[in-house]
Amino acid sequence: MYGYVLRLTGDPGRAEDVVQETLLRAWRHPSVLEGRPVRAWLFTVARNLVVDQHRARMARPQETGDEALSVLPADDELDKALESWGVAEALASLRPEHRDVLVETYYRGRSVKEASEALGIPPGTVKSRTYYALRALKLALEERGLAP
Repeated sequence: MYGYVLRLTGDPGRAEDVVQETLLRAWRHPSVLEGRPVRAWLFTVARNLVVDQHRARMARPQETGDEALSVLPADDELDKALESWGVAEALASLRPEHRDVLVETYYRGRSVKEASEALGIPPGTVKSRTYYALRALKLALEERGLAP
């Protein structure tokens, strides 16, 4: 029977499982075998088990290996992305003049003089707006649970 099932499945492990299940069913239901040819019944049950397993595999989606998991970002990358979204929201909640000063000085890396020229305001105003913008940003981050 093992050879027959092996030809049907092509997989030694699955063939062993099918033979075991077939014999288990014969052992659990001995009354079914009374008055019948045992060999024919066993081979029919084995064939039906192979067909059922094949249909079950075709009915569910194909399993993927670990390669699919390697495409997903790591936990720390997800945390960084969520944190950057929170910072972007906090920055967007600032007044436009405060946001502009922070973008020029921190994100674009400009000096006070360069930021004052880009924004068209005096250097002292850039300094004071930066101070108040940082305070407002810290408060906005604390409200979102992103600041210590």
